[in-house]
Amino acid sequence: MSNQFKELLDAARKQDEPQRLLFLFAQIEKLDSKKHKQRQHGSVVPLMCVDKLPADLTDFAALAAEADQVSADWDFMLAAGLPGKNGLPPSTDDAEPHLNKMANDLMMGADLSRYVIFDRQGNPVAMQAN
Repeated sequence: MSNQFKELLDAARKQDEPQRLLFLFAQIEKLDSKKHKQRQHGSVVPLMCVDKLPADLTDFAALAAEADQVSADWDFMLAAGLPGKNGLPPSTDDAEPHLNKMANDLMMGADLSRYVIFDRQGNPVAMQAN
């Protein structure tokens, strides 16, 4: 299991308020550039998203396998936590606008430092707008 993903799960489970974890799976959309044959150009675009309670997750490999059943075309996964209130975790309906914000942030080239980003192997990745 990715140590960083395990740390994310452990941190979510230790919060004062129950958390719902938000995951946005994204893919690289490559641009065909004949001018720059030695460098690949493209952008990262949202592909699919899901929200989960930390108790519903075991490890990165299981989440990746579940995602692959929907679409194996993803290259990166962005993750964030959403805190609950009064001892109750947020609902899936509560998570939806935050998942939409994650997708919009990615598409608009916004600051992604608020998200933890993993590649397909569970390694942490740093992304920045170009």
